Amino acid sequence: MKSSWFIKFKYLVPLLTSLMLTSCQPLHVPNSLNDLVEGKVLKLGTVYGRTTYYIGPDGPMGFEYELAKGFADYLGLKLQVYPFYSYPALLAQITSGHMDIGASGDAITPAVSSQFKLGPAYQQVSHKLVFRQGEERPRTLTDLTDTLLVVEGSSHAQTLLHEAADIPDLTWQSTADKDAEELLQMVAEGALPYTLADSNALAIQRRRYPQLSIGFTVRPLLPVAWLLNPSQDDSLRAALIEYFGLIQQNGRFRVLEDKYFGHIRKFNYVDTRSFIQAAKTELPHYKDWFKQYAGDIDWRLLAAMSYQESHWQPDAVSVTGVKGLMMLTRNTARDMNVTSRIDAEQSIRGGAQYFSSLVSRIPDRIPLPDRLWMALAAYNLGLGHLEDARVLTERQGADPDLWVEVKQRLPLLRQKKYYRTTKYGYARGDEAKQYVENIRRYFDTLVWLEERHSADVKHDRTEFGLSP
Repeated sequence: MKSSWFIKFKYLVPLLTSLMLTSCQPLHVPNSLNDLVEGKVLKLGTVYGRTTYYIGPDGPMGFEYELAKGFADYLGLKLQVYPFYSYPALLAQITSGHMDIGASGDAITPAVSSQFKLGPAYQQVSHKLVFRQGEERPRTLTDLTDTLLVVEGSSHAQTLLHEAADIPDLTWQSTADKDAEELLQMVAEGALPYTLADSNALAIQRRRYPQLSIGFTVRPLLPVAWLLNPSQDDSLRAALIEYFGLIQQNGRFRVLEDKYFGHIRKFNYVDTRSFIQAAKTELPHYKDWFKQYAGDIDWRLLAAMSYQESHWQPDAVSVTGVKGLMMLTRNTARDMNVTSRIDAEQSIRGGAQYFSSLVSRIPDRIPLPDRLWMALAAYNLGLGHLEDARVLTERQGADPDLWVEVKQRLPLLRQKKYYRTTKYGYARGDEAKQYVENIRRYFDTLVWLEERHSADVKHDRTEFGLSP
């Protein structure tokens, strides 16, 4: 895959040239873009959060951060990130001109759009009323019988102001001390009756707290876009339009969206709850072996694979004859020197070795994490069928090195008009697609459970005066 950042000048040079060069007239360059180019820095204002910006084990992460980093690279600028703890503080800094762009991931309400210039809308989210599973479900705002709490200055607070025009008795509270993720956690734990959440954030949190339930949609399909200083000219906005057009065209946007949201939008309450419970009761029996044999693979991904394969049952047997924690075929077990497929340790070792071999056979040009997702698909339906799906992807004019494109073609391997043209023929590609998405969800949940466990251990040690 060609990186959009390596071809940025193909698109940027005409833009800057048109702004900076004239034949006979005096030089005139719009201030906002010119100032950025001369200053060589792009200042991003955002808020902390899983979908915006946070510091992960390998450095800065977050959907909004990666989008902004791409824009800075596109302009040849250094990105400086200024995370804020409140929406009002962020909005004030954009208005004052101290931030070049504001990327909070929050929905754009009419009130906000009337106060700021906007970049192109790149997502749509809806506002949901969230309550705890098992409590009485409210179906309208007039059904609320207890405290409704939202983040101060957020689009959720603005939505409630809008709804109050039609519901004079509507009451709610706002807080500057909690973020949206914390409010959802409070609802899940029974400490708060109701809150509002956007569909993106809720999809992530329900993988951690399956007891979060949706009462109803308060406001559907609000756009998400970056905020710009309302008093500046349109040159920076024009560059944003070109940038988002480029990453939509070359697939980079779809890759990022799939990375953060693509595998979590489908939710199954029973499955999620069962997985979290099994992670507490069953996984500890095998955790050390997953760590021991994972090699260069994250052991939590290997454990997520095993749950998808066998639900961590070492004597599991499928109707096709595969067996064990990693559901090995007889031939794969023989190739990996596994003498008993229902022996837990041998199964984990053999499955890890086989998966690593698949990762190594995915073309080197395919970057992480896409090569992992493709190797997972190959573990399920075979490397040959994966290659067939990649060939179909290329035939249809899409990039065969992008998982977000290949996964759309995997289900075609069930259709005669397509599989008759492939080397390896029919395959249950739709099942392989779902297989990978399930494992990605389980993996995300395991990462979160491990992070929470580490934080709890650190807190306990600190409380008792021990070194963290």
